[in-house]
Amino acid sequence: MNKAGVIGCRPVGVYHAQGIVGSQQAQLVAACDFDQQTLDDFIPQWPDETITGYKNHREMLANEKLDIVTVATSDHRHADLVVDAAEAGVKGIFCEKPLATTLADADRMIAACAANDTLLSVDHTRRWWPLWRRSKELIAEGAIGPLQYVIGTLTGPRAMLFRNGTHLLDTVCYFADAQPAWVVGDLEPGYEDYTEYRGDGGHDPATEPAANAYIHFENGVKGFYIGGSKNTTLFTPQAEIVGATGRIVLASEKQGTLYQGETSSAIEVPELTVHGIAAGMQELVKVVAEGGELVSPGRAGHTVVELLLGILQSQQQGNTPVKFPMPRD
Repeated sequence: MNKAGVIGCRPVGVYHAQGIVGSQQAQLVAACDFDQQTLDDFIPQWPDETITGYKNHREMLANEKLDIVTVATSDHRHADLVVDAAEAGVKGIFCEKPLATTLADADRMIAACAANDTLLSVDHTRRWWPLWRRSKELIAEGAIGPLQYVIGTLTGPRAMLFRNGTHLLDTVCYFADAQPAWVVGDLEPGYEDYTEYRGDGGHDPATEPAANAYIHFENGVKGFYIGGSKNTTLFTPQAEIVGATGRIVLASEKQGTLYQGETSSAIEVPELTVHGIAAGMQELVKVVAEGGELVSPGRAGHTVVELLLGILQSQQQGNTPVKFPMPRD
């Protein structure tokens, strides 16, 4: 039985824990949060588990000898936690999105996991939605012909590039199924001098810009990220995947339509008891125990970080293309 611990015990950390508790392959034995009240609220939610609480993650890693760690803290605090867990010998890490907020942090997280043979999964949640997975299968089966372009749309007052935009950028990459070659970005008015992440973990929308971007992928697929402005009517983030002979429109987590010529049909998917964050956590537990491939590996999360920062750099260069990989200077 693999031993697991959660770092960050607010609601997202609870979702992480739900993917561990009840598993036949892992047991939740530790939880860490710097706020004592948050710890005190978290631990009693799992009365059948024996969970030791910590206010320092390094102390938890040293004492518990964990196999699996989840990181559910604010965006800009992931890097040290992931690196420390990998260097402590953890076998698998489930990290919240975005993976990091600087390229230097993203690079060292990937390097630490590679050096220590640690699996790293990033919570770009849509990759565990059954509708997204089925749509990917339809594309592979040729249902819409050769892929042409992918559109991701984000609206409303929380159309924040790092906080929520990371999900849509990952969606575009997921369906494009290739590495970005270059990106052109455009930030919403008022953020022309926004050169680096200045957020607070996603609490205040004013700390991050909305943005729009065009992404050219190495396989020739075009990506369009429509990320605001924040002065738009809120609706569920959407994706549209267009091929030479058809298209798929994903209007919500469970509502998708396949268009082929003059006909359209709802995309049917099985009703699963577990999906999203809990499914991603269960996947990591299984892969640590049995081997296999991760649906949302660290490298894919790293690609999104590079896109986020490429969009900022493009703005500073007068909205000109930024090529990948970006220079590390």
